[in-house]
Amino acid sequence: MAEFTRVTALRDIPSGQGRAFEVNGKKIAVFNVKGRYYAIDGTCKHKGGPLGEGDLEGTVVTCPWHGWTYDVTTGVSPDDPACAVACYEVRTDGEWLSVAV
Repeated sequence: MAEFTRVTALRDIPSGQGRAFEVNGKKIAVFNVKGRYYAIDGTCKHKGGPLGEGDLEGTVVTCPWHGWTYDVTTGVSPDDPACAVACYEVRTDGEWLSVAV
């Protein structure tokens, strides 16, 4: 079982946006969807684009490099359900956000 690692303050990820982090040697993208936080693998399956820098529309992030999309709640691509990135459990504690990686 993965342990939770404190990643950032909640205020650092505004609603409707995501941020990229390195957690325990892994690139992770964390998103704020109307006050709910989600963490997925931060690397796009297509050509390794930084998902934490992508545009978030609802629960779908678009990779800034080539436009591949992923649902941040499941990690699955709406365009190709066979393509998915890993999801990670998120915990909030007061003003802090932690991710289990």
